[in-house]
Amino acid sequence: MLKKIITFSVLFTFLMSCNSKEKKDKYNQVVYQAINDKDTAVLAIKISDKRFYGRYERSYYRNGKDSGDVRGDIKGDTLRGDFHYITSGGGWKRIPIALLKKENKLFLGNGVIGTYMNLPCFLPGTLNYKDSEFIFKEVKK
Repeated sequence: MLKKIITFSVLFTFLMSCNSKEKKDKYNQVVYQAINDKDTAVLAIKISDKRFYGRYERSYYRNGKDSGDVRGDIKGDTLRGDFHYITSGGGWKRIPIALLKKENKLFLGNGVIGTYMNLPCFLPGTLNYKDSEFIFKEVKK
């Protein structure tokens, strides 16, 4: 299992570094943390004007954690992409992620998940930011 994680991490780093279209020096690194009752989440991303990528970890009180990579696009005040992670049960999963930037916080969106061209996405009209499971605040260095 650990071998698979290391292999994936090396492959992901290699693929990200091979992207010659973007200048990685224009990305700012930001770390966010959110707490919902006894569950916590940490989002460490590199962000530019148009894209973001990084690591996301959700820890469930007494039930393990989901951790993996996030990536996506930024349009206005919305970050939309996907979360590819290892579940607390040990299997790989990919789900859509949407974050609304408001008042220096990121609100995690929720909605009905479907697939389009074999990629996970929120079904039209179902994405909302009310009752966000996590509201992320920036962690100051």
